[in-house]
Amino acid sequence: MAELSQATKNLLAKYEVWQALRNPKENAPKIHVDEVAARVAAFYEKIHTVVDWKEEHLMRRGAIIRKLKRRFQDLELDSFSAQNMAEGLVLDLIRGGYFPNDKIEELKIPNVQKIIDKYIFILKNNLEKTKSEPGKRFYNSLLGIAACEIEEELDPSVKEMALIEYMFVQMKEKIKVEERVFKNGLLKAEDKDIQIYIAVQQALFKLDNPIIQYNIIRYSFPQWSNPTEEELAMFSQDIEAILHNIAADMANPISKKFYAICEKYDTAYLLIGDIIFSDNFEKSSQKIQEPANLEGYIKNAYNKRLADLKAKISRAAIYSTVSIFLTKFLSLLILEYVIAVVSGGAVDYLRLFVDILVPTLLMAFLVVTIQPPSKKNLNLVIVEIMKIFYQKETFDTYLVKASRKKGAMTRFVLSLTYLMGASVSIGFIFFIFWYFAFPLYSIAINIIFIALILFAGTAIQRRAKELTIEDESSGFLMFITDILFLPITGVGRWMSNTWKDYNAITAFLNALIDMPFSMFVEFIERWRAFIREQKEELR
Repeated sequence: MAELSQATKNLLAKYEVWQALRNPKENAPKIHVDEVAARVAAFYEKIHTVVDWKEEHLMRRGAIIRKLKRRFQDLELDSFSAQNMAEGLVLDLIRGGYFPNDKIEELKIPNVQKIIDKYIFILKNNLEKTKSEPGKRFYNSLLGIAACEIEEELDPSVKEMALIEYMFVQMKEKIKVEERVFKNGLLKAEDKDIQIYIAVQQALFKLDNPIIQYNIIRYSFPQWSNPTEEELAMFSQDIEAILHNIAADMANPISKKFYAICEKYDTAYLLIGDIIFSDNFEKSSQKIQEPANLEGYIKNAYNKRLADLKAKISRAAIYSTVSIFLTKFLSLLILEYVIAVVSGGAVDYLRLFVDILVPTLLMAFLVVTIQPPSKKNLNLVIVEIMKIFYQKETFDTYLVKASRKKGAMTRFVLSLTYLMGASVSIGFIFFIFWYFAFPLYSIAINIIFIALILFAGTAIQRRAKELTIEDESSGFLMFITDILFLPITGVGRWMSNTWKDYNAITAFLNALIDMPFSMFVEFIERWRAFIREQKEELR
């Protein structure tokens, strides 16, 4: 029987905590919402999800942020009161299907209210800072962190945080930093652990900035979740500096090198989590101490995750295409239609059909060409898990090196090559549409949309490599493809990020529909409660 590593023993201890949270006290009162109202609200949230699509693990938090913004809009008023805000927020989220009905204990509501009060106190003490452009970013960052804490309260991420800690502990031992990195001022020695912590979260669960910021705050300030009045006043005073320092750590160019290492080996940790945090694990906890038995569990977990990944990729392809179409391309099509009418020309519906068909086929091509991991990859995963799971006298180390400095001539040649690649790819697209007599504005619209689709498709392809641990083969064809398509994909990335702030349809839903619809759903729930009371009186 092989000896388990100490980190693995610690992870096994978290299983019981996870099971206890999954099975709350039967007698404790649970939060209930009306089923009909929940169906109506869930239908609206599905529409909102399509319009403002995010990756699946970000959708719920996106809804929390949206509903918090709506409730915080009168924050500057002296008469603003946060009293009972938590109850309406939690009910809204359950109706929308983001949390299960009749599962969350009622005592969670005062806990959420306490969280809201904390962030309102911090925001009210920093109102002047929120009025400038940097201040708006500060406001949005703090709101995102508040949403993370509320989500954690309603649905504690015991499994995820246990795996993050498990990988973090091991990577702290395995990742070494070249001395030249410190000497060149690329990283301070005391910041190495923070960089590993950030990289582990990004690689393991693809966590975004708000949740990473929240986790770093909890890591750096354990008292954040339940501060005293003095500590809260201190946080209120220092919060801008705290967020600034975290942002600087996350933006450090050297962080990419830490991420590359963690991204390569995250598959092993994900599968260990799947094996341990499963419903039937208790029955097999003794068996996994035998490597032969563990190998069987690894294969089962790998095949299940591979099937889930394929389904996730398909959903992502559909949602991202529809979302881009509704929020971006639809507005561009309307623009094209208006330009055609204003210029006195006839609207060419065949051309409009092509405008839709070409990008859609491009997305389909990007998804169809995704290759599943090879059989060799599974063997590499098994070997890696064995090295992590059991106690070893020696372990692999991964070195973070400083990048070689590029001279002026090298930078010039690389920039020129990049520019030539962009010119060739954009020029080729321009030529094809120009050859078929598309007007200039229509060509510009198609180039924009193709760039957006390439970026979305590339993100899905990266997600498809979630289980890949083997090194990618990069031949001459891949080299040429990168030169031609990376620049236009970069344009798509920039436009996609920029468009988030100017999403007209999402803004319309949030400003004019969100609040009235929530009130309508609440009215349905109260009306049905009233009808039930009247029926009871008739008995």
